[in-house]
This record gives sequence, C-alpha cells and structure tokens, in this order.
Amino acid sequence: MKLSMKALMRSGAALALTLSASALAAEELRFWTTEEQPERLARQEAMAADFAAKTGHSVEVIPVSENDLGTRATAAFAAGDLPDVIYHTLQYAAPWAEAGILDIDAASDVVEALGQATFAPGALNMAAVDGGFASVPVDGWTQMLVYRADLFAEKGLEPPNSYANVLAAVEALHSPPEMYGFVAATKIDENFMSQVLEHVFLANGVSPVGPDGVQALDEAATIEVLDFYKAIAEASPPGDLYWDQSRTLYFSGNAAMIIWSPFILDELAGLRDSAPPTINDDPMTKDLAKATGIVTNFAGPSNPDGAAWGDIRYFGITSDASTDAAMEFVQYSMGEGYGSTLAIAPEGKFPVRRGTSDNPTQFADLWATLDVGVDRKAPLGDLYEAEMIAEIVGGLDVAQRWGVADGQLSAASKIINSQVINRLVREYIDGEREAAATVAELNAAIAAIE
Repeated sequence: MKLSMKALMRSGAALALTLSASALAAEELRFWTTEEQPERLARQEAMAADFAAKTGHSVEVIPVSENDLGTRATAAFAAGDLPDVIYHTLQYAAPWAEAGILDIDAASDVVEALGQATFAPGALNMAAVDGGFASVPVDGWTQMLVYRADLFAEKGLEPPNSYANVLAAVEALHSPPEMYGFVAATKIDENFMSQVLEHVFLANGVSPVGPDGVQALDEAATIEVLDFYKAIAEASPPGDLYWDQSRTLYFSGNAAMIIWSPFILDELAGLRDSAPPTINDDPMTKDLAKATGIVTNFAGPSNPDGAAWGDIRYFGITSDASTDAAMEFVQYSMGEGYGSTLAIAPEGKFPVRRGTSDNPTQFADLWATLDVGVDRKAPLGDLYEAEMIAEIVGGLDVAQRWGVADGQLSAASKIINSQVINRLVREYIDGEREAAATVAELNAAIAAIE
C-alpha cells in the first residue's frame, strides 16, 4: 500500500509517525535480519510484537546469514519478492540503491522525519547517494585504540590520538618482555590485520581508491604510514600476531596499547569467563577496565583531522515494500523502540542516532545504561567513565572506510580482500625492501587487482 508518506510529512503531518493511531490498513511486513543468534532473534521478535500491538502491522522476522545476504537479495529482486525491510551492512547500501533494490525516497524521508541532525554524520555520509540516503543508519561500531591510561598518566603522556603520541608512548613504555609498547597486527592472512591497516592508512589520509576508481598511493604519506607501522611492529612481540595475542597480552598487563573492536569492552571488565583479564588473580576483576583509556579517532602527520574506522549497519526499505508501513517500522525501531534495537548487543551497537531534537543525548545516555556481558551483566556506564563513553560513541561522527565517499567501496573491498597490502607491509617490516620501493610495489599490486 504505497501512499505518499513524503507528501504527508512535507505538508507538516509528521504526527503520523507517532504510531499511536495509524490510519493505514494493517500490513504484513517481512524483515530480513543478519542478527540470527537465538537471543538476538528473540529480542527482535519481541520488538515486532510490540510494534504490531501499537500499529496493527505484523512483522515476520526472517534470519538471513550475512554471507548469503547479497545473493538472496539479488534473487529476490529478480523475482519481485524482496522483503519490506533489510538490516544490512555498509557494503550493500550504494550498490543496492543503484540497482533499484532500495527505495531512496523512503529512506531519505525517514531520516528527515527523525531529524538528520540527530544522526552521527559519519554514519549518514557513508549512505549518501544522489537524491538522499540509500538506507537509514541503525547502529555501528568504531575500531578502538585501547591503552593503559594509568601508565600514560604516570609518565605524563598524551592520549595516543596521533602517530606522534603513539610513538612517544612506545618510547616511554616499551620494556619487553614485561611491557610491550604495542601489539601490532602482523599475520597477513587475517582480516584483523586488514582492518587495522586500513585504520592506520585512513588516519594519515591515504587511500588506494578515489573518485575514478583505483588510484596510486601518495608516496610521501604512504612512507609515513609504513614507518609508523614498522615502529609499532618493532615494539611488539615477534611472530605472526593478530587479535588473539593482542588481547591476551593486554589482559595480562604486558601491553601498553592495542587496536581492537568494542567487543573487548565487556571482557576487559571481567564479564566473560572465556576471556578473563589476567592482570591479577581475580578473573572477574574490573581493575583493568578502570585503568584503560580508549581512542577511536587518531591522526597521522599528513591528515591532522584523523579518522575513525567504522562498521555501520543500516535499515534498507526495499522497492517491493509496503512503503508506508515499512517506514513506520523503521521509525519505530529508531525512535520509541531504539533502546530495544541497541540492547540486542550494546557493545557492538553504538547509537548512530544520539537523541531527538528535544533531547539530543537521549539515546547515547540510554545506551550507557544497557547491560553488556556474557556470564555476568553490567551497564557500560558502570564500567567506564563518561568521558570514555563519549569517546567511544563520538567515533561515529567521523567514521570512514576506503572508497565510501567516492562511491568506490566495491573496488576498495577487492583490494582489501586480496590481502596484498598486508603482505607487502609485512615484507617492509621484515626488512625485505626500502619504503619507496614498497610504495612502488603496493601501487603495482593494487593496479593489477581486477
């Protein structure tokens, strides 16, 4: 039932979004979600039931594996059988909009109705297309530079929010094997190294793609990246390192800095028995959490504003949808039901919508009260200081990924997935060639990727 919600909203009838007395006939919506773990599905089913009670629109929650999402959506589009709403990753936003799978007008109207200014700019910018927004940002997370704030304070060090500050901290704190200045990712066949490297390149404003597709890396800025990464790798233990060693060494008190996802937040506080802090004899200790600081945005010398590496998820309203009812569902999930949306997995669902026009911090404040943890539960706001919570959420304001701003995410993904950057950076770290020669090798290898 495709009534013109855009016309309604732009005529000032936004009260239709309150959901309390919908004038629309009841619809049966289908919602695809990649949050398919049983506990998360149960939360989404409960939201669907609440939405149905408020609006009369039923919602069938359909789990879809993230690995299958692209092929299933393409097949459903060809068959004219798309669901009404799809919860999807960033990589699909622009291509699906271009292909006609997504209804750009519907998503843009939802953003307008909720208030564009209430969303994190980085999350919105990554879904921007001609004519508005491909999808509505739902939640996300930013990669974090995790550091021992207590040791930084003892040495009078600045937070590690720049290459220079990281290297100064390495110089002051690196004293192996008792304390490694950093634990850098060096295992070339791990996606973890790809994510960390992309963050480090972004921090210095370096990208292998531009508006016209694949582009040569800037030599001077890339040499700065290589030299920085070699320095933090030399402050790390030997061997092929990835997320496991970095977490283990940080948890044991033998690492001053690591780069990790926010899924470490509950583990740091002793809430997960499978990954306890071992900094002391208490596996449930909160001492390490209290001693930890977080940086999400950090900068290289050629990019003073820096960057945060973000993973954002979206609600896409499809071209086959019962548009108005689908829009109501998305608005409910991002408004009255937003706390329930975030509660599905708070440690990995930062609020991309901070609040409302009347209360700009409503949802950010609410997020800090949501329980995290596996074997034990506690609100993030009880585990970490307000300043750290603000830093964690604030990374979404400037979140970036290679290729997004230029409409070249697909090309960037091919480069990342080839792991050629991982390999050549590791060879530079190991002394196999000089920096300028490594940049030339990187450019040749990137240009050869099809």
